[in-house]
Amino acid sequence: MPTHRFSYRGILETLDRFAVEHIVVGGVCAVVHGAPITTFDLDLVHRRTAENINRILAALSEIGAFHREPGDRRLAPQRSALEGTGPVLFTTNLGSLDFVGEVSGRGYAEILPHTVELLLGANLRVRVLDLETLIAVKEDAGRPKDIAVLPILRQTLTESRRQKPGGRER
Repeated sequence: MPTHRFSYRGILETLDRFAVEHIVVGGVCAVVHGAPITTFDLDLVHRRTAENINRILAALSEIGAFHREPGDRRLAPQRSALEGTGPVLFTTNLGSLDFVGEVSGRGYAEILPHTVELLLGANLRVRVLDLETLIAVKEDAGRPKDIAVLPILRQTLTESRRQKPGGRER
């Protein structure tokens, strides 16, 4: 049964406590960059090493994660699913969490240079795609929901550049 509660910050705090290496992509990435959109899940690209997957599994256990599937089956997180490139969809007691091994055909190491670290609140640092890369990923995906948000992301990028010294995104 899916939860109606969504606390992306709570999920990110849990992942931080377990030292999970990940990059925030998707809607939450747009939100933390200041885009006025709504999202109901947290999308992450994770580093697919054995050690990091161990930390992910421990964090998922703490937040009561199970695979999001049709019907009433509650399958526990599987290592093999997190080792692949495809999306792995979870329901947790803090909301929906999706891990993807790649976006636009690029994994963690390839997109890492296209990220920025942002401070959420007083003490939570998160690594997120920069806005230019998020826009490119949404264009590559080409899904109606991604295309629909592109004008908002482009406007957010324009406003962000105006507000920064030198007029460029970090």
